Amino acid sequence: MRPLLIIVIAYLLGSIPFGYLIVRAKEGGDIRSCGSGGTGATNVSRRAGKSAGVITLVLDALKGAAAVIVAGWAFGVPVWQSHIVPPVETLANGGLSFRQAYWCIAVAGIAVIIGHMFPVWLGFRGGKGVATSVGVFLILAPSALAFAGLIFIAIVMVTRYVSLGSIVAAISMPVFIWLVNSVSQGLEFGPVVMAAIVGSLLIIFAHRANIRRLLQGSESKFT
Repeated sequence: MRPLLIIVIAYLLGSIPFGYLIVRAKEGGDIRSCGSGGTGATNVSRRAGKSAGVITLVLDALKGAAAVIVAGWAFGVPVWQSHIVPPVETLANGGLSFRQAYWCIAVAGIAVIIGHMFPVWLGFRGGKGVATSVGVFLILAPSALAFAGLIFIAIVMVTRYVSLGSIVAAISMPVFIWLVNSVSQGLEFGPVVMAAIVGSLLIIFAHRANIRRLLQGSESKFT
């Protein structure tokens, strides 16, 4: 029962539509009716200014991090200390093994991303999951996230396409997690890389319209 409750809480955290609420309060109207149609930081910055976009980015990332931290706290798992690898038979809170608990935490990470992309409060039309994914992997895989972040920055600086940077960075995350794990192995590798793969697929799916525009040469550049 505890794993299901934690996953539901993670989804509901992800469903908090910060970008929508910020634009509604500052400008009025529905952010989804303009630009890319998403509630994320890039679209918010185009509608309500860069400061609103930055606030949206931070809040969306925080809810991703919060979902993982809450899940870790519920199971008594040291998500902040990925270098600590308890024995497989170590029990987490709720009678689960450490391995089972970490799988539940990884699923909670996926659930908060899904909540952001498909929020129940907005008819399941939300953002594209990038900032929320950053929050999730800031806790689960900070080293791999740092490398993916460098890829994102480099691509955006060269091309000015935030969407392209987001897609490539998302695809690179499982690779960087594998590389980091090959240097410093940890029991949590399986759940975390699974979360990264699923998260990448979700982000690619959310950017399908952007991919079409990139191929057509009509994608908007970030200025």
